[in-house]
Amino acid sequence: MATKTEHYFYVLECSDASLYAGYTNNLDKRITAHNTGKGAKYTRARGPVKCVYYETFDTKQQAMSAEYAFKQLTRAKKFVYMRRAHDEIAKE
Repeated sequence: MATKTEHYFYVLECSDASLYAGYTNNLDKRITAHNTGKGAKYTRARGPVKCVYYETFDTKQQAMSAEYAFKQLTRAKKFVYMRRAHDEIAKE
């Protein structure tokens, strides 16, 4: 029986308050990589980072599409997006 792989779109807040968005199929491992300087070049000089948002998807394509769409938003709209998603989950 095959195990289901989850695909994550995630947002990190860096120590300088900037945001970093990415994709992974192992969120805990990826955050650890960012915090040990083995993640993205962007986060190496801005650590430590903390995960402030994530979504799970069935496919890599869906997660990467969410990441791309998020990156097109202004900083203010990124916070609105994350807040709206949080509020929707809280209603459930």
